[in-house]
Amino acid sequence: MHVFICPDYDALSRKAAALVADLVRAKPGAVLGFATGSSPVGLYQELIRLHKEEGLDFSGVTTFNLDEYCGLQGDHPQSYRYFMNENLFDHINVPKEKTHVPSGTAENWRDSCEGYERDIVAAGGIDLQVLGIGSDGHVAFNEPGSSLGSRTRRVYLTKQTIEDNSRFFENAADVPTSAISMGVGTIMEARRCVMVVNGANKAEALAAAVEGPVTSMNTASALQYHPDTWLFCDEAAAANLAMREYYGWIAKQMEADAS
Repeated sequence: MHVFICPDYDALSRKAAALVADLVRAKPGAVLGFATGSSPVGLYQELIRLHKEEGLDFSGVTTFNLDEYCGLQGDHPQSYRYFMNENLFDHINVPKEKTHVPSGTAENWRDSCEGYERDIVAAGGIDLQVLGIGSDGHVAFNEPGSSLGSRTRRVYLTKQTIEDNSRFFENAADVPTSAISMGVGTIMEARRCVMVVNGANKAEALAAAVEGPVTSMNTASALQYHPDTWLFCDEAAAANLAMREYYGWIAKQMEADAS
């Protein structure tokens, strides 16, 4: 895992976006995996800027999102389809028919989930998957205790996740209690993973994911086994990393080698 500790949120967002942009330039038909939540918003803003100001072309790109709340239609303001349209898709030239978000309202969610997995395979697999991390270490909606070999499925959310996400809803009672989520096994098949993490409230979970044992109680820890994961975090999120000085030294060596 490549760990980059950045001075602030804007810096980590720019660095993460640069990796995405480099891939799109090198492979115009790239398959990108996206995440929702507050952490990747800065990355998306930078991609929008690169599209509008530097001509970054998304016309050949296909996208797959990690998850969606059960019970919310795509036009619901708190649905993840709505989030992606508002924060990225409506502002770049990616064809809407090539953007995929799991259905939270499918009559048969098992068939829908299996179809989502087939669509990823048919697209050639995900080249780069953007990720965040929950305050309890979950990645996508793979809550603590989820199988590290899990596939896209329906997940029931923990009390912690519901409380964390209640800030986006008028009433805590309105937060859905389940979601459709890519599994850890699905995520691990992406050729590259890019995780963005900011804030002191993520420090404990991030340290456990990066330096702790690989365990289903912190599903992001599975990324220790991924061959090409890039982590971009701010100083606050990195506060509990025991090897932070070493990570900083490695980052400087990588920058020197690239220049």
